[in-house]
Amino acid sequence: MMANDSASAALGIEVVEVRPGYAQVTMTIDDRHLNGHRIAHGGYVFLLADTAFACACNSGRPTTVAATAEIDFIAAAHDGDVLIAEAVERATFGRSGITDVTVRRTATSDGPVTGDGDLIAEFRGRSRTLREPT
Repeated sequence: MMANDSASAALGIEVVEVRPGYAQVTMTIDDRHLNGHRIAHGGYVFLLADTAFACACNSGRPTTVAATAEIDFIAAAHDGDVLIAEAVERATFGRSGITDVTVRRTATSDGPVTGDGDLIAEFRGRSRTLREPT
């Protein structure tokens, strides 16, 4: 799936780990990700979380897509910040699923962040597995 994802690739998103129901992806914030306030545009933070969500949802099932998603922005990200999005599938039922994604800052332009990193956003996605063509 990621081999064909030109949107994520163009923004510098890289896959760190994928296993059934789990994924980590990372992105370094640079000038192309900044809004008029010179902080990371929320749409790019959402896209990072959505990419982790997609990787986790598609890691052990047939083609799965987002049905809905929402995000809570906790803190701003800045130029030079390294963000990591960790997706964990919480439940699957029938063709539906719920996946939570946590976005954290793991480093700044000054170096690594200690501990688990600073919380940037929390995302919840609801997925739907597509029916296979007959």
